[in-house]
Parts: sequence; structure tokens; C-alpha cells
Amino acid sequence: MSLLSTNKLRRLPLDLPKLYTVFPGFELGDFAILRGNTASYMLFLLSVRAQFSPEQGGLGSSITFVDGGNTFNPYFVAEIARSYGLNAKEALENICVSRAFTAYQLSSLILEKLDFALKRNKAKLLIVSDITSLFLDRDVPKTEANELFMKACAKLSEIASKKQVITIVSHFPERSMHGLFLEAVLFGRCNVSIKVRKTGKVLAFTLEDHSRLKPFSMDFAVDDSSLASFMEV
Repeated sequence: MSLLSTNKLRRLPLDLPKLYTVFPGFELGDFAILRGNTASYMLFLLSVRAQFSPEQGGLGSSITFVDGGNTFNPYFVAEIARSYGLNAKEALENICVSRAFTAYQLSSLILEKLDFALKRNKAKLLIVSDITSLFLDRDVPKTEANELFMKACAKLSEIASKKQVITIVSHFPERSMHGLFLEAVLFGRCNVSIKVRKTGKVLAFTLEDHSRLKPFSMDFAVDDSSLASFMEV
């Protein structure tokens, strides 16, 4: 029996079979944070896995990917897709990518354009990469950056819960006072927080916070050529 609710839910698990018994995956309605040195890779992985049918452990869905840190790498996504036996071109076409280069652009995408994009694409997975970095730009007044960021986080939380979309953001902490403020706002809105870090051939997975599960840590031996290539960049 699952540690989460037992009714039939559409979940999106990570491709770590030993993890499934303690963390079955992300559920529709989750607003999750991924951080650590493999967070970006995990977003690419989930972007591919979400395209699988529910019977195959996916969502049978397209993906909306808001790139806040210029991190989206189509070559790695294509490599992951091929490793699963998928057509790389088709997998990439199922991911709708919007890039932002300023805090104002990212705020506009989240606050004004996401509702329409999600409805048009019928996406059940929304990803926002490197959500805080643009709001730490010194050219953006802190008061304005803080206000925009709070509105953006509130909107993402609303989208996750009301539209029943799995919403996952990557976050790379910056230990300045401003960075800590943004982090506190973000963590205050999310209901799932995960840290994934690879050291050598060991992947450390830590469930830091979850609205329905107890926190835990688990290490995995990994020998994934795609992940190894990604970590070399």
C-alpha cells in the first residue's frame, strides 16, 4: 500500500525504483522545490518521463517549461529521451519552453501568460528553472524584486492547487540577506522540498519537507552515462 493516499492518482515518480516505496512521486497539485547539483538534470528527466502514459509511470502530458536561468538544454533532453527509446524530436516538441532574461520577464510569464499556456498545451507538469536568480539582479530594486517574487510564488501555488498541475521549481541558494528572504518566501509556499546531490558515483536524495510524508535521506549508487555527461558540463 502506498504511503500516500490509496485512491487512483496520477503521479510522476523519479526513475529510482528503490525510492518508490518511500516516495511514490509527485502528485497533481504539488508545488515542489528541487535543489542541489543535479536539480537541473532531474527537471530534464521529469520533462521526458511526464510524457509517458500513466500506465508507464508518466502523466501522458505535454510540459510547460519556464526557463528562468537559461538552463534548458535540448541536447540533454534529447539524450534522455533516446535512452528511454523515445523519438528525441517528438519529445522536445512536447516541451513548450519560454525563456526569461529579467525578473520582469519572468514575473510577466508567470503572472500573465501561464494560465493561457497551460490551457492551450493541456500540460499537467509545469517547471520553472532557477526561480530566484533573476530576482537577485542588482539592477532590480530589492523592494520591487521582493514584491514581484512574492506574487510569482503565490501564483505558482495557486496554479498547482486549483489547476491540479504538478509544479516544480529548481532553486540554487545564495546566502545573502536578499537570497535568504526569497528562499523563505519560496519555502513558505511549497508543500514538497527535495535536495538531490551527486558526489562521485553516489546520488544523495533528501526529502526535506512534505505535506504528507516524513522527511528522510537515501543514497543510491548511480552509473548513468547521461547524468555523468551532464555533471561534466
